[in-house]
Amino acid sequence: ENAELFAEGSRITVYLTLVSGVAGLVLGVLGALGRLSRIPPIRWIASFYIWVIRGTPLLVQVLFVFLALPELLPWLKLDDFTSACVALAFNAGAYNAESIRAGLLAVPRGQTEAARSLGLSNWHTFWDVIFPQAFKIALPPLVNNFIALLKDSSLAYAIGVVELTNVANRIQSSTFQPIPPLVTAAVIYLLLTTVLTQISTAVEHRMDVEGRQK
Repeated sequence: ENAELFAEGSRITVYLTLVSGVAGLVLGVLGALGRLSRIPPIRWIASFYIWVIRGTPLLVQVLFVFLALPELLPWLKLDDFTSACVALAFNAGAYNAESIRAGLLAVPRGQTEAARSLGLSNWHTFWDVIFPQAFKIALPPLVNNFIALLKDSSLAYAIGVVELTNVANRIQSSTFQPIPPLVTAAVIYLLLTTVLTQISTAVEHRMDVEGRQK
């Protein structure tokens, strides 16, 4: 009789992961470009952001956005779901930034020189030549980050978001049977991560234009 509750919790978990994952990818690109910037203040800000996020627990970040950020910015009104999205997006962005930066650094310098010798501007050189190659190199760690984000979304339970873990906890509190709801939640998480892994594998094969994979 709790199937509908688990379905709703799963929907919120997936929605939370997608929203924060897309935002985290954008933040990751900006963070990677900031880390590689020739302008010292931009490089320092990006490095500080990545250092702080990667050096503190995600649970602390979630609680900070939900509890402390409204105290620092009284005009900012965030509900529990939005707070979780913000915290998860900034966390994912820091890890994505390092993955994308590694991809950018792995592209041979000769690619840039060849593009400029063809008359391409800096903008077109980056977005049409360098970034696609860097993104393909960074895709496996980015996928791993996204899968980790799906599992980390369970920490939104700490601020009251009714996602999958919260639903399982509420059911076990009302039934006093911890094993069935927790096993059910674990199986749903396993199914979701398996689907994401299969999709990512298909995308990696699709982008394998050099034909290295069999």
